[in-house]
Order: sequence, then C-alpha cells, then structure tokens
Amino acid sequence: MSAKVRIPALALAVVLALLVLPWAGSASAAGTPSVKLSESQAGTGGSITVTGSGWRPRALLMLLICGQAEPSRGVIGGTNSCANADGRAVTTDADGRFSRALPVADPPVPCPCVVHVTTATGARAQADAVFQVAGHAVEPLPAEAVGGRLSVLTETVLKGSDSVLTWFGAPPTRTLVLTVGNVGTAPVKDPVFEVGTAHGVFAPQWDERQWRGTVAPGKKARVELPVELAGGAHGDYTVSLRYGGKVLAEQPWGVGRPWGVTLFWVLLCLVVPAAVFRVGMAVVDRVRPRPSGVRRSTAAPHRHRVPRPTARIPRPPWRTPAPEEPPVSPPTPTLPWFTPDSGPGPAGRLSAPHDDPPRSPTTPTTATTATTATSPTNPTAPRSPGRKGMT
Repeated sequence: MSAKVRIPALALAVVLALLVLPWAGSASAAGTPSVKLSESQAGTGGSITVTGSGWRPRALLMLLICGQAEPSRGVIGGTNSCANADGRAVTTDADGRFSRALPVADPPVPCPCVVHVTTATGARAQADAVFQVAGHAVEPLPAEAVGGRLSVLTETVLKGSDSVLTWFGAPPTRTLVLTVGNVGTAPVKDPVFEVGTAHGVFAPQWDERQWRGTVAPGKKARVELPVELAGGAHGDYTVSLRYGGKVLAEQPWGVGRPWGVTLFWVLLCLVVPAAVFRVGMAVVDRVRPRPSGVRRSTAAPHRHRVPRPTARIPRPPWRTPAPEEPPVSPPTPTLPWFTPDSGPGPAGRLSAPHDDPPRSPTTPTTATTATTATSPTNPTAPRSPGRKGMT
C-alpha cells in the first residue's frame, strides 16, 4: 500500500521539477547579463560579432567600444570615452539573447578598452567584455581614490512634473533621486556630484551639484539633486550621474514638446497678416484720389443705415373693402364787409321784387355794367338802396 502511494508522489515531484526548472533557468539567465566576443583583438576598419544572453526579453541594447575602462571598474569616463559614432543597436529576442556585428573603431581615449553593452530603455543593465584595438594607444587607468567611495545602491528616479509655463517653453525641471552607500574606509562629507544631460546620442553636458551631508563608512544616504534643461527642450534625453570621475547611474527622460509655443506661432501667422491687411486698406483709403467737388469729412466715419423692409400682410380675398367717404367740400368763406345774412353765395334774393328788362342775346354788356355798378370792389359807383330804403 505504501509503495502504491510513493509512486504517484514521485511522479508528481518529477512533474513539478520539470515545470519549475525552465522558469528558474530563465530567471537566473535574465538576472546575469553576459557578453561574448568573436575576437579579443582587431584593427580599425574590421568588425567583430558580439553575442549576449541573460538580458531582458525584447530589450533595446546599445553596443559601444570604450577606452579607459575595465569590467571590474566600468567605463570611468562614461560615454565620452566611447566611439559613439560607430556604435550599434540591437533588440533581444524572447529568450533575452542577441547577436550583432560591431565595426571596430578607435575610441577617443587610450585603452585598456572594452565592448560596453547597456540597455537604452527601461531598467538599467550593463555588461562589459575586454577588447583590444590593434594599434591604439594604451595607458594605465587612474588610481582609485583612497578613503570613502560612493556607489549607487538603488535605481535612479526622476521626480517632478511639467507646469503650464513648460508648455509655453519654460525650462523643464526634475529631481534626480537615488540612494548611495559608502563602500570605503573614510566618511564622505558634502560630496560634489556631476549631473549630465545628453540629447539622443550626443555627449552629456556636465554641471556640478553639491549634496549637503555626510555618509559614514558602511552607511547609506538618500540623495536628491536638481536637473534642469534648456528652455524649449523636447525629445529623448539621458540624465547621468558622475562622482570621482566615474559614472554611477544613467536615467532616460522623455521630454514632451512645448505645444504652447507652436500655438503661439500659428496665431502669430494668422493675426499679423490680418493686421497688415487692415492697415494697408486704411492707407489706401486715405491716399486714393477723390472726385472733384467731394470734400472728405474729418469726423468719424458713420455707417449708412439701410431702411428695413416692412412686411405687409395681404388682405384676405373674402374681406370687402370699406366704403369710401364722399369728399367734404370746404366751407364758403365770408367776406369781412358783408354780414352773415348778406354775404355772397347761393342764398335767395333779398331786394324788393322788380321787373328786369329783357336782355338781348346780342347785347350782353348791360348785365356786365349792372354787375360792375353794384360790385363792392368799385367804391365810386352809386349803391342801390337797402331793404329799408326800398320800403
């Protein structure tokens, strides 16, 4: 019975071991990046094949030949000691391996030289392999400083964010945060670090930053250093930290484009031509010749108002028009030398009845003479007696 129980348990243990071993192997390989060279020495103009394993899958790597460097001390002068123009980039596969041909070029500083492989993005990892450039000068490395030595214990972090002014071209600023430890035998007091910023593949520009404090032997401290770029800077930058001539850390920094500056120039290109056009039209309107007899007014120009059209509602066809009233005749004027009952007009005859002589159709002058004699406009003519005189 016990044998039957042991057999399934043994089978289960074998299955678990088979499942765990690949993961353990990949984890150990990914934790120890390594580099191998096809040749340990070559002359300028040739090429070597660089292979590596144990790197992060799908990671972008940079391959450089650097001088004044050793695998135990690293590249002392940083990327300034490398042949950057002849470097190559490569991306690892899913297993963290790569293979890339690298042309041989003289570094800007004497050997001893190494092939320096480092990650370009993501978490920082690097490895070096000893290489000798044939015919290149060789000089010993500078002696290490006796006493306190600082080394980076944690990954570097850039803290901070952009403000509204940065969107309009103000200098981007960040704070480089890292933890350093003193691996020497003497305390380090108020160390002076060098912070460098590099754009793309260009060499970094170094600025000194002093940290106030003391790091005792075997102790560690948190260091915060300000980093500032030029106004309007944008693109991919690399922030480097150097102490005692040795590069301690590098951190990538992607700076966004200041779109506020672009918006300003677009508005300027629209507003300035419009303003120039308005000024030009005003000048043309003032200097153009006027027709003769027309005098230009110096007062402020006024706008001519166009009368608004009035909407008239058509009369419905079923609506009959109102009857028109007959015209009113003007009243008959009363002459001032007649009484109201004796004024001229259609009134009846007021004098006593008498016989009118027969009028001849051929002699119309008698009526005219009588009318003239009785007209009030002739004061010299004798008046006919009134009503009382007739009676």
